[in-house]
Amino acid sequence: MKQFYGPEALQKDTGVSRETLGRLQAYADLLAAWNKKINLIGRSTEGDVWQRHLLDSAQLFPLLPESSGPVLDLGSGAGFPGLALAIMGIPDVHLVESDQRKAAFLREAARIAQTTVTVHARRIEELKPFPIRAVTARALAPLTDLLSWSAPFLTSNSVCLFLKGQNVEVELTDAYKTWSIGVEQIPSRTDPRGVIVCIKEVRRVSSDLPDLPDLPDLPGVP
Repeated sequence: MKQFYGPEALQKDTGVSRETLGRLQAYADLLAAWNKKINLIGRSTEGDVWQRHLLDSAQLFPLLPESSGPVLDLGSGAGFPGLALAIMGIPDVHLVESDQRKAAFLREAARIAQTTVTVHARRIEELKPFPIRAVTARALAPLTDLLSWSAPFLTSNSVCLFLKGQNVEVELTDAYKTWSIGVEQIPSRTDPRGVIVCIKEVRRVSSDLPDLPDLPDLPGVP
């Protein structure tokens, strides 16, 4: 029988403070309530939120670059990984979610968790580009699509962190047809078949686009 993974286990694995753990608990409680009304997470994973969803998101925390600038979370859905990372202390997180009901959930979850985020209730393609330090996504789309959506926001210092499953090699093979990318694969802490795909130095193979600009430091953001 699988051992139950709960708040104390996540705190041990991530080192979050008791205060942060309380905000994550408020988020998890709201998620359970809203999931009865709209499909935020699979019903089969409702009893494993702390490992399957929160730890899965939290494992990106130490991989985010220390430079300043916004973090863009694509297809945020229930808030994984973007909102979870914001609750853990990542500043200036932008959540992109076109489903209006899910966007409403994200705003309420951020309020309940006493966390400041920016929710963009629109399609990714409709969002006006701005320079970011990192882009994240989980269970959203193939890498080729993720890179196409991310590219307008990327600078020479940006990093892409995508949570992927067992088909990652197929997706990478397809992505290499269009993109020149620096890739590192980091084993997932929550899924033996999963990886975190860390991508830098993104450039279209058949494009003569100029070099990406450096992302300037923003005052007051660690």
